[in-house]
Amino acid sequence: RLTLPYELVGGTALQRAVWLEIARIPYGETISYSTLAERVGFPRAIRAVASACGANPLPLVIPCHRVVAKDGTLGGFSLGGLAVKETLLALEAPKAETDAAAA
Repeated sequence: RLTLPYELVGGTALQRAVWLEIARIPYGETISYSTLAERVGFPRAIRAVASACGANPLPLVIPCHRVVAKDGTLGGFSLGGLAVKETLLALEAPKAETDAAAA
């Protein structure tokens, strides 16, 4: 578990809420943009939530790569594009599989 001290500066209230909720997504897990929108209290603001993901100022610390489309497709990723998002998810996948096997 990696923890780094950081301070969120800037962004709208919605963006900061989205970033804080993204930071709670466990390693090896993903959620959909629509689930994220529900969690921050704006279930109909899926596009705004996706936009907030794209505006994430710390994409490796606040793991927005763990947010995917409802149908399981990757959506977007501002730090290097979908290839980087796919790589980050693949790096986390073995832990998710190991945890599932241990349960």
